[in-house]
This record gives sequence, C-alpha cells and structure tokens, in this order.
Amino acid sequence: MIAKYSILLPTYNEKDNLPIIIWLITKYMSESGFDYEVLIIDDGSPDGTLDVAKDLQKIYGDDKIVLLPRAKKLGLGTAYIHGIKHAKGHYVIIMDADLSHHPKFIPEFIKLQRTKDYDIVSGTRYLGSGGVYGWDFKRKLISRGANFLSQVLLRPNASDLTGSFRLYKKSVLEKCISSCVSKGYVFQMEMLVRARQHGFSIAEVPITFVDRVYGTSKLGGTEIVQFAKNLLYLFATT
Repeated sequence: MIAKYSILLPTYNEKDNLPIIIWLITKYMSESGFDYEVLIIDDGSPDGTLDVAKDLQKIYGDDKIVLLPRAKKLGLGTAYIHGIKHAKGHYVIIMDADLSHHPKFIPEFIKLQRTKDYDIVSGTRYLGSGGVYGWDFKRKLISRGANFLSQVLLRPNASDLTGSFRLYKKSVLEKCISSCVSKGYVFQMEMLVRARQHGFSIAEVPITFVDRVYGTSKLGGTEIVQFAKNLLYLFATT
C-alpha cells in the first residue's frame, strides 16, 4: 500500500503567501515521489484568500488541492479537526501557510518517520542546524523563554514545544486533539504533552523558521498572557 500524506493548511489573510507555499509543496513532494493532498482550511479571510485558493485548485487539480472553507475565524484546533475529517491520507502534516515553514523539510520528516515508524515527527528550531531568521531580539527571547518554561514544567520529550510544523500518523493526531483542552498558540504545545501521556513516539528534524514575508504576525500581548495561563493549567493537570 502506498502511503498518502495530507497536508493541512489553515489560512487567514494569506492571499499573497498561498500561491508560493502551494508551489513549493508541489515541487518538493513531486520530486520526492510521495502521494499527497493539500487541504486549505480558510476561516473567512476578508482579503480574498479563498478566491486565490480556488484559482490554485484549477491549476493543480482538485485531487491535490482540497478546499475546506469556514464562515469565520474559529481557531486552530477546530481547523485541524475540520481538516482531519476530510483527509484521505494515512499521515497528516500540519504547517503554517505564511512561508515560515519551508516545504523542503517535509520529505525529511517522512523519511525519518519511516526509519522507526515514529508516531510523530516534529520540526525543531533548537537542535542541530535548526534556527530562526527574521525575528528581532525581543521575539527570540519570548520564544526561547516560552520554550524553556515549557520544558521545565511539562517534560515533553521534545526540544521545540511551541513550534507547529509536524507530521502525525492520522490516528495519533486524532487522539491527541481529542485530549486537548487548549486553544490558540498553546494548542500546539499541549499536543506534544498529550502525546507523551499516551506514550507515542516522537522524533525531531532540525528546521529553519523564517518570519513571514507578507502580512502581519498574529502574535500579540493577549496571546502571550493566554500562553502563560494555559502553561500553568497544563502543569497543574498533566
């Protein structure tokens, strides 16, 4: 049986980035010979992201580009649940649509997963050749601090808890999501904590994270406060 990979792309105001990310995904997956589909989950973007997605579907075909639009912004966790329901792949890859996650790493995730049949392969900015580009000192400090606190409090068996570029076995992703209670940016962190609780195996691939080229970051003061609250909640309950 040939394995199929479903790539989930939640989008909100990504009309400039979407054509580039889709082209890159197509390039690297086709060159590697892996069977794949891209599920675009747009949350009612007012900038016309869905129109761009429709054009891309015409170019690449509806077998490769699947559109799963929603009427409004409903959050990352529900976007993944929505995507999983329609995913035809045996494995699910989650990544950002803003070009901060380069699709060239996806074949590396797949190859590493196959070496020992790992349940999860997670991209890490904090090991080996991994790194972050385009962030100022304050942003790097927040990210490092958040990751350090998460490591100390939650012991997740992974070096990069706050990242969101990962490959999951579909059944593993479903179980992790159903166990999660967090929303927003803490959701990604909780996923690996729940994976540890369930005893799932996790491997890591060093990745380079590049700050978004087009559009504005969706991380603000409210998200940081929410992160701190949820981190303490997870520490108290896991």
